[in-house]
Amino acid sequence: MKLLSAAQLQEWDAYTIANTPIASIDLMEIAAKACTQWILKQPFLKQPIYIFCGKGNNGGDGLAIARLLHEAGFTPKVFIAEFGKPGTDNFQENLHRLHVLGIPIQYISSENLLPPIPDESIVIDALLGVGLNKPLSGLYALIAAHINTVNAIVIAIDVPTGMYIDQHTESTNIVKANYTLTIQCAKLCFLIPENAAFFGQVQILDIGLHPAYLSTIDTNLQLTELEDIQQCIHTRDTFSHKGQFGHALIIAGSEEKMGAAIMATGAALRSGTGLVTAQIPQSGATALNICYPEAMLLLRSNIIDNLNHYTAIGIGPGLGVNDASQQILFNLISHFKQPMVIDADALSILAENTEWLGLLPNESILTPHPKEFDRVFGKCANDFERLHKALALTQQYPLTIVLKGHHTLIAHQGKGFFNTTGNAGLAKGGSGDVLTGIITALLAQKYEPCIAARLGVYLHGTAADLALETEAEESLIATQVIAYLGKAWNYVKPSVAFIH
Repeated sequence: MKLLSAAQLQEWDAYTIANTPIASIDLMEIAAKACTQWILKQPFLKQPIYIFCGKGNNGGDGLAIARLLHEAGFTPKVFIAEFGKPGTDNFQENLHRLHVLGIPIQYISSENLLPPIPDESIVIDALLGVGLNKPLSGLYALIAAHINTVNAIVIAIDVPTGMYIDQHTESTNIVKANYTLTIQCAKLCFLIPENAAFFGQVQILDIGLHPAYLSTIDTNLQLTELEDIQQCIHTRDTFSHKGQFGHALIIAGSEEKMGAAIMATGAALRSGTGLVTAQIPQSGATALNICYPEAMLLLRSNIIDNLNHYTAIGIGPGLGVNDASQQILFNLISHFKQPMVIDADALSILAENTEWLGLLPNESILTPHPKEFDRVFGKCANDFERLHKALALTQQYPLTIVLKGHHTLIAHQGKGFFNTTGNAGLAKGGSGDVLTGIITALLAQKYEPCIAARLGVYLHGTAADLALETEAEESLIATQVIAYLGKAWNYVKPSVAFIH
């Protein structure tokens, strides 16, 4: 699913109006009905209901919602930010419809007209929509701040007032919503960690905008959805053998952190590669043999003979940041010419030797969390800056960057793909080690690097989601994610596989 800019969202409305055809006011009515239907189904719905409206089309949505709630037997209180100018045509039409029904409306033109809002009320934020291009000021800032002072359930229509949809919001004066009812599709702002405190639970309400519009535009950001993944998965020939599915080498672990090597190896074994070798310190050999006898062992040394035996290498989990580990990484990137996965301690080593970026094998995959990203590539002021830097770096270098988070970003050749699976149970030690093993195994099977990253992240999140059948987010641990990879594969595989 393409992630659209504010201008493209407005163009989609216009395209639908022109090609369905449908009147703009009727399209607004459909949106308002979708919002109202969702509100009416909620167990928390009760009186009083306060609806705050601007004079744009977002405010028109709010007025239409007020009318529909009134028709459902509620008595919402409607407040309009008054600037002395008329609103949009659709706003004016919905205002007229409210007047006909005799629904009282109050205008807010100054701070002393802000209404007291009782605790446990319902507040609907329909002040501003997706077109915001500057921080809130004046009356809008006062109303937003007032909403944020009350102990109410706040429902934002489309986007919380004060939040930009596709760039960093300079101000923190943003309506803090418990729920956001966003129209038709997800917006970039809901995928960025810095905004999480403001939008609450996001509900996407399909209002039937014309799907053909999406084929007329190009975007550099997308959501990865199940159908995208299904089109990427290789089928397995009945007569295939292990030699056809690659040989993954996992370079990981230290005396203090053998668990990381064990988890990365186990994840690689369960992700489809034909052979897995783990290069580990001698002290960990017995533990790995007991956990995963299917893996071959290579005892730790600075030089790895016969690198051409391996179709992909993953390096970093639990490796340690020391002179010996630096030598291993340098020797590896100097001689191995296939794409590799660089994670954890290997990223920390790279941060100390950024001149090595140009030595990395083409199409290698880096898997940093935000702090690791900043250590390697320089401090970022906010999440949007980090996003755009990741996209730019993948144009500067022939790399794929997996920027880990709740909606992990896979950046490749200047394009970004946000993941849609996973849960907070993954916020545990070992989760990244598991992901390294998965992606390395997919690379070993000759998945294109961007596809290996997208599929690996999607499988990782799906396994964590499926594990919640028996676990809570609090109790989920990384080894259980490995255990659920089989179910994850069965979930994502299409009924008709694609032959590659």
